[in-house]
Amino acid sequence: MRTDNGAVKNTIISVYFILIVLAVVMATVFSAFKDITNNAGLTFVILLSVFAGLFLAVYLIAKYFEYNSDGDKVIVTNKGLLLSEKFNYRAHEVEFDKEELVGYKFINYIVYRELVLYTKRKGRSSVRTRFNVSLVTRRKRKYVRQSLSKIIKNNKNKV
Repeated sequence: MRTDNGAVKNTIISVYFILIVLAVVMATVFSAFKDITNNAGLTFVILLSVFAGLFLAVYLIAKYFEYNSDGDKVIVTNKGLLLSEKFNYRAHEVEFDKEELVGYKFINYIVYRELVLYTKRKGRSSVRTRFNVSLVTRRKRKYVRQSLSKIIKNNKNKV
């Protein structure tokens, strides 16, 4: 089975655009915040920290996810959505044989979801690998869960 969340890329680019427009609007109406405090430096720091926090949250949560279990190997990829074609510094890819899969679990936090894969490596105990699946739809997470369960079931039947 093969699935990804490539359709969400345009949405994330729109969110970045809205954040930049919001920063420009906040900069132009900076004088309107004089009612909150008379200290302009404090107002600037507050606005800058809110904008930086929102930008960082979107940056950390927005990742491309691809799952491919066709063939003898399972390939799971996470990479950044913004500038990922030219700069591949946020890429995280794991490729392993289906027989090496020991377990998996999905962890749901408030706005962040992750897939944890447990694989057995030669000469080692199981290795834990984490993937960001926050922007993967519920239906696609269900398909990934079904595929991983089927692989684990087949591994238990072989032993």
